[in-house]
Amino acid sequence: MDNTPIVYGFDTGTCSSYESIDFPYTEEPVWLLGRQYSVIHQLDELRDDFRSKIWITYRRGFSAIGGTGPTSDYGWGCMLRCGQMVVAQALILKHLGRDWRWTPRSQDDERELSESELLYFRLLNLFLDKKNSPYSIHQIAQMGASEGKPVGQWFGPNTIAQALKKLSMYDHWNNLAVHVALDNVVIINEIKQLCKAEKRNGQHILSPKGNWKSLLLFIPLRLGLTEINPLYFKSLKAIFKFQQSLGIIGGRPNHALYFIGVVENQLLYLDPHTTQPIVDYEEFTSNPLFDDSSYHQETAARMDISQLDPSIALCFYCHTESDFDNWCSLAYNALIDNEKQPLFEISKERPKNWQQATSFSDNTQSLNSLDYDLIPGASNVITLNHHSKEPFTILEDRIVVGNDSDEEFELLG
Repeated sequence: MDNTPIVYGFDTGTCSSYESIDFPYTEEPVWLLGRQYSVIHQLDELRDDFRSKIWITYRRGFSAIGGTGPTSDYGWGCMLRCGQMVVAQALILKHLGRDWRWTPRSQDDERELSESELLYFRLLNLFLDKKNSPYSIHQIAQMGASEGKPVGQWFGPNTIAQALKKLSMYDHWNNLAVHVALDNVVIINEIKQLCKAEKRNGQHILSPKGNWKSLLLFIPLRLGLTEINPLYFKSLKAIFKFQQSLGIIGGRPNHALYFIGVVENQLLYLDPHTTQPIVDYEEFTSNPLFDDSSYHQETAARMDISQLDPSIALCFYCHTESDFDNWCSLAYNALIDNEKQPLFEISKERPKNWQQATSFSDNTQSLNSLDYDLIPGASNVITLNHHSKEPFTILEDRIVVGNDSDEEFELLG
């Protein structure tokens, strides 16, 4: 039996390549991060929304990570890039809103940058491939290394979520609260404490004004052994209907993708497996006509939901407390109530028999929590590594070679 993933669109390890059939001609609605479209009647609007998402890929030629490390993330950085895309989309929602659309500028466009364009470039700067960008490949890789994940080793959904959680603590401008829900349970009170906390004299305390930090919520899940259980298909497709949806990070073993939409049984995704030259930082900061098209994927790629690897993380963004309350209600009604086997559970408080977590510590985790990363080279084995106090689990080393497995993911008819 041929188990090759059925993929539509493009996927290449060295350069961009597009196919014209980006969306199927169907009467079924397309859901793209909480927005519904008709391919028949709203194709231009759908494409405009898709290409406005920030697309972050492999790059080559950046300064050596850690001074002596790799100068390209080809072959190992796909999940790190997916994590960057999730944070980028969250910050776009926070600062520019869901209706923001990217407008490419021509070289003869002499108008001044608008306020929204200036803000967009400021956000893009957070992800440039230089060591002092808050969410650069350098910062993420070295955060993993500081917790026992060597630079150049593949991350899984839970690992990237934990690394981004730690990095967000140093991002004072965006004031983003990142929470990783472990043990398949979302604890409402813990999240509200996190989002209402402020730092004073080196300690986190509840804000007396009840100010709410915007929430980026990751829910790492393991939905099967070697392949995803079809029981979850309905709920996974419903994720993209939520107005708080940031999609799903996952893919196939050692091949991460960022899923942002669904049509019929096909997932729409942004693919980091294109190796592009590093952006010239001097040009980026000085040229108002900087070509930023390398951060936008023009054409959607699609994959059948049955080919999704069972190791994933659901991603959501809640701008306000009422957004989070609304999400809790929607998630319970659509994903939990009347489901024989829900994707996750929601609890108001941490069960008494669970280890008590320190509300504002990013180092404390439940001893029962699991790392859902697959061991490279052993994708047919489910790996359940019990956490200690270390937020990152050390997996077997992956040796990156010239014929990386990304090369095997070819364009299929």
